[in-house]
Parts: sequence; C-alpha cells; structure tokens
Amino acid sequence: MPATDLSTVSKAQPENPKRALRAWYGQDGDPLLTAEDVAQRLNVTKDWVWDHSSRKAPYLPVIRMGDGTLRYRASRIEEFIDERERLTQIRRKRA
Repeated sequence: MPATDLSTVSKAQPENPKRALRAWYGQDGDPLLTAEDVAQRLNVTKDWVWDHSSRKAPYLPVIRMGDGTLRYRASRIEEFIDERERLTQIRRKRA
C-alpha cells in the first residue's frame, strides 16, 4: 500500500462538506453520541443535556429512539456549538 502524505490531505478544500464529514467520521458515517458523550463534549452535566433536549432553550438536536433513549449526531452537536459561537459574536458586536 502506498504511503499517503497527510499534509496534503488536510489542506484540501472539500467540494462537498457532507462528503468531507463522512470522510472525517470514517465509513460509519456520522456517529451517534449518548447524552453522556454530549455532556462531556460541551463540558456540562448530563442533566443539562437532557433538559436542553426537550424543554429548555437552546435546544439540542436530538434523536429519540423507540425505547426513550436519546442519541445525538456528532455533526449536529458541532453545528450547535458553531451556532452558539456565532450568536455570541453577534451579541458582542451590539454591545
């Protein structure tokens, strides 16, 4: 198998952002995270994640499984973080 120069791969501009996300997450596509995974990523409690998955703003993008289990797409959590960051910057510009 030929060696791959990772420096050129990481600098490439993807034509399709969703394809780039799939490449980033591997063949499994976009992984599903647990509430505990999301809490760890956001540095909040699991209770905060549960509250913001159903009734408190800002709402987290959630997938409700048939047995009541909550799952979250990793890419949607990253989008949530980006959106919160964008809103924070807008508020700072107004002040």
